[in-house]
Amino acid sequence: METNKIYKYISGDASASEKKEVMDWIESDQAHLKEYLSLRKLYYLTIWQDDATIGETANTPIRTFFSRKLNLRKLIEIAAIFLIAFPIAYTCLLWSFETQKKETGMQTIYVPAGQRALITLSDSSKVWLNAKTKLTFPSHFDADNRTVTLDGEGFFCVSKNKQKPFIVKTGLYDIKVLGTEFNVQAYKNDTSFETALLKGSVQIESKKHRKQIRLEPNSKMDVKNGQIKITPITQYDSFRWKEGLLCFDNNTIGEMFKKLELYFDVTILTENKQLLDYRYSGKFRIDDGVEQVLKTLQLNTEFQYEKPNDNNSLIVIK
Repeated sequence: METNKIYKYISGDASASEKKEVMDWIESDQAHLKEYLSLRKLYYLTIWQDDATIGETANTPIRTFFSRKLNLRKLIEIAAIFLIAFPIAYTCLLWSFETQKKETGMQTIYVPAGQRALITLSDSSKVWLNAKTKLTFPSHFDADNRTVTLDGEGFFCVSKNKQKPFIVKTGLYDIKVLGTEFNVQAYKNDTSFETALLKGSVQIESKKHRKQIRLEPNSKMDVKNGQIKITPITQYDSFRWKEGLLCFDNNTIGEMFKKLELYFDVTILTENKQLLDYRYSGKFRIDDGVEQVLKTLQLNTEFQYEKPNDNNSLIVIK
């Protein structure tokens, strides 16, 4: 199903024949329903967001409706209509945008598995958010700094403002910048952490040890099992996730499977443990899904995979 047609249906711009086509597509497969819900969540994210804006998603730019604002009553009406029209969706609907207390002006955006989004903050800084990533930020940066909180992976292009340093808070580290381009990977449930600096300078501070580390351009800091390692950036393809590409450079299949689990919200059980040590380099379109990666790996490595009981969230490698 064409993504543009789904967005026309969600926005109410679809013709009668297009509405029927989308409805038939949604009802034909549970996976279609999940895809529809993800697209609908990102669509409403553009409506609910106050001053921050979204420029693109995993498949195509979302139409912008930044002048439209919904009050609480209208939001409840939309939710009620949605639940009446799609009662089966109630159990799997997780709103990706949460408006905090009005007086705080804080907003939270969550990007579902298999999706990504581009956010423009009130200071014109841009943030690309990867799959299963949550970003919390104020509607306006009124304080003496610009502070956001990240759980997941984000690529930041920060507008320069010497009077208001930009701070990214994560579970283990805080990153302080004035104006720069950098990538942060800091998922809450993962003990590893990575910051890669492409331009400018950043100062990273450990919340636990109050230790400060300053990175130079084209270098990155990795933290695994509590060990800090600073190395030059030797290849930049790993940051192309914001373009919709999943890139590997001599990674073990075990490392690849870990990424696939994260990006596509699946569990991969490997019965042949030796397979995990094989290495692979290549690029994949995120939109093509996890099975496209597995089928490509099968061309060079002997293994089979199955989804027990047609469970799309579990893949067993044999």
